[in-house]
Amino acid sequence: MHFAIFKPFAKAQARILLIKPVHREGRKTRTWILDPDEIEQLTERLRSEG
Repeated sequence: MHFAIFKPFAKAQARILLIKPVHREGRKTRTWILDPDEIEQLTERLRSEG
């Protein structure tokens, strides 16, 4: 949730380490890290859910 208050340069460098790896479409291997665009999508989803 703190991602929403980051300044643009901080958002561009933000990453979140996951507890378990997840498969991403277009990638051959699973990944342990959420990139800034994925974090943005997650914050928008959390806001819309309430």
